[in-house]
Amino acid sequence: MTEILDVSKIINEINKELPNCIVKNNDDSVWIRPDDIKKVCSILKNPQGLDFSFLTSISAVDYIGYFEIVYHLTSMRNNYSAIIKTKCYGRKNLALPSVIDIWKTADLQEREIWDLMGIQFQGHPNLKRILLWEGFDGHPLRKDYLGN
Repeated sequence: MTEILDVSKIINEINKELPNCIVKNNDDSVWIRPDDIKKVCSILKNPQGLDFSFLTSISAVDYIGYFEIVYHLTSMRNNYSAIIKTKCYGRKNLALPSVIDIWKTADLQEREIWDLMGIQFQGHPNLKRILLWEGFDGHPLRKDYLGN
């Protein structure tokens, strides 16, 4: 069974290369500044480090005051997992750097978040709707979506 890696090990690995990017943490998650999320993901994937070679999922949650983006990572070699989070504040022009060049599995997941929540992933090579048609007005999983 895959175990959740001790958060202190994740924090130590990140702080070696990118100090001051961690906003907060709890027993099972680490929150990263949005501008640093791609750099942190690259650090965590490094096979010489924690070796999170697999992006299990990316999801987004609308808390009205902000959106939280959650990255579930797995190290197949070491049989442990981690949860990395970041927050996007506001309701318009939300954007994060894409991690598709780190993990190809981010492709459809980032497109789904764009389609349903309206968070753009800068650097994504094909960021277009995946479930709804082009021209659909709005992003229906947002709490402020009114629909027609």
